[in-house]
Amino acid sequence: MIRLYTQKDIEKMYGASEILCQTHLAIREIIRPGITTKFLDEFANKFIKHKKARPAQLGYQGFPYTLCISVNDEICHGFPSDYVLKEGDVVSIDNVIDYKGGLADSCWTYKIGKLSEENEKLVDVNLKALYKGIEAAKPGNRIGDIGHAIQEYVEGENGFSVIRDFIGHGIGKEMHEDPQVPHYGRKGFGPRIEENMVFTIEPMIAVGDWKSKMDANGWTARTKDGSVCSQFEHQLVIRKDGAEIITDQNNFSLTEDDKKFIEEYK
Repeated sequence: MIRLYTQKDIEKMYGASEILCQTHLAIREIIRPGITTKFLDEFANKFIKHKKARPAQLGYQGFPYTLCISVNDEICHGFPSDYVLKEGDVVSIDNVIDYKGGLADSCWTYKIGKLSEENEKLVDVNLKALYKGIEAAKPGNRIGDIGHAIQEYVEGENGFSVIRDFIGHGIGKEMHEDPQVPHYGRKGFGPRIEENMVFTIEPMIAVGDWKSKMDANGWTARTKDGSVCSQFEHQLVIRKDGAEIITDQNNFSLTEDDKKFIEEYK
């Protein structure tokens, strides 16, 4: 069942999104070569609690960390670890916040220092592909129109691959709801998009082939051919004239209190 949400519901999501976006902005301040991904996870956990919110991924279906941190060939659901970030790494960080009954979900890819020309293009195309999908998310269109727009841009125009095994999803009362939102597909297929739907678009794209494999931990997916992957994700509400981005980091900023908290970790 695809839920439609009230303005009151959306306002709760925006409350969670403010903390989610502030967490990403805070991560941007401290992420650098020489730190471990576990350090980032521990920082995010403390920062979110400092904001009086709950890290919603922690404990979700047994997931043991606050953040999903996926590095280079890891597609998604990467476990924070003792891996030390180095110049040229491509790092995707997925975060979900629960705040006063509102849920917000967004993934962002961070470039560690200078990337190779190919990986720089990968990240750039990935972000633009996200917005291609968002442009197609409007009342009267179908879910397949979103995936078609992304796939055409990523594969047809730029020669990268769209990961098939992981997709966007509805979110609101629960972290994962209908509709399922593939990042590939055919125009005119799938559920019709309606006003007041809320869902994520979160394309994962790879330099090489789209096929994935799972690590022994049962969570982390990586590209089968070892090629580098990037991911960006926004949570949207469908309005009369198109998609409104709930998780737009440009709409939020760090408080002075946040900045003091961050200084301890620089």
